[in-house]
Amino acid sequence: MKLKHSEYVICNTTPLLYLHQLGLLQIIPTICENILIPPAVVSELNAGKEQGVDVPDVAEYSWIQVKSPLSASANSLIRDLGDGETEVLLLALEHQGSLVILDDNLARRYAVLNKIPVVGTCGLLLKAKSCGMIPNVSSLLSRLENKGFYLSNDLKEIVIRLANE
Repeated sequence: MKLKHSEYVICNTTPLLYLHQLGLLQIIPTICENILIPPAVVSELNAGKEQGVDVPDVAEYSWIQVKSPLSASANSLIRDLGDGETEVLLLALEHQGSLVILDDNLARRYAVLNKIPVVGTCGLLLKAKSCGMIPNVSSLLSRLENKGFYLSNDLKEIVIRLANE
């Protein structure tokens, strides 16, 4: 079952990175269609690779399309977000009705303020469980935390409750 959106799913760096490290990157194309990432996300992944981080090589995934926002000059207007989050939001604003996959709290607030539908890594895991792609979420949350993914206790409890675990 695909996530509902009208045009594109635009993904930031963090969900790609951590789902790759969990060996679950394939859940994105299974539950989403028309996946875009901006060049800044590719740059962030490449920077991680240069530092020895286990990152996905987006060139290996035919389901990922790299697309630059037309309004790239607006990047300098958003000073409190990373380049990846900024370009994800710019692409979403250019493609009304698109869904963004973001984990950064401030970027998620920008999305909500601009009426951009948003889901995060935890939301993807919940969707994957509801589709029978993974058996549970709670053990994956622990693995995410062990890899450096920040989860507040409140969010962790909400996700586990939503997963009926």
